[in-house]
Amino acid sequence: MNCLVFSIWVMVISFSAHAGETRLNDNLPEIIQIETGANPEFAIIWLHGLGADGHDFEPIVPQLGLPQETAVRFIFPHAPHRPITLNGGMVMRGWYDISGMEMIRQEDAAGIEASAQIVRGLIDAQEAHGIPSERIILAGFSQGGAIVLFTGLRHRKKLAGIMALSTYLPLSDRSEDEASTQNRRTPIFMAHGLYDPIIALPIAEASRAVLQKLDYDIEWRTYAMPHSVSPEEISDISAWFTRVITQTKDAPE
Repeated sequence: MNCLVFSIWVMVISFSAHAGETRLNDNLPEIIQIETGANPEFAIIWLHGLGADGHDFEPIVPQLGLPQETAVRFIFPHAPHRPITLNGGMVMRGWYDISGMEMIRQEDAAGIEASAQIVRGLIDAQEAHGIPSERIILAGFSQGGAIVLFTGLRHRKKLAGIMALSTYLPLSDRSEDEASTQNRRTPIFMAHGLYDPIIALPIAEASRAVLQKLDYDIEWRTYAMPHSVSPEEISDISAWFTRVITQTKDAPE
């Protein structure tokens, strides 16, 4: 059973191309870095799911077809290795531990907060390299999506956007008290598979409802797929990225 659970958790589009790995500083994990042009104006920090690594979404970059006139730096970090209780203590890359299939009832708050600190460090590193936070988009799939939602809602500087795929809002009962005012109006893209056997659609819908009740700007999409990514979804992601980048560039200083 554990093998089945594990194989579904890591389900994602499989690609073969890899980019070089680097480390921004000694306190951050290794990352895959891809730039669509010289002197990037925006950064997209994209977190993978449980058991995968930063290479999983790397080859999606050319498929997105983002505007050529605006260079973007993609950052795909590797999650730390950790034992995952749900998978019999097997050590794999994960942003936090999962104790059981009812993940929202037994949440690893310490692990979630530690990974949020990693994301904050990645944001700080991009700012140090000349890309301000208001031009940084946080993106993630499954566990990675949970972490970017958790981090983005609490970040103390304005972000360009938050994209959460096939995921849910972790520690949702803390969201209202801990939310930052700087990202109350930040656009959020959430997408989910209608047949997701890992994070059931009602869990994602409940997370969306929590965010909508708190008056967040949610763009919601569903697709006829399981816990994965589809070509239609990639097209919608491209459109959303393009819109966020264009609106951010056109916004008054």
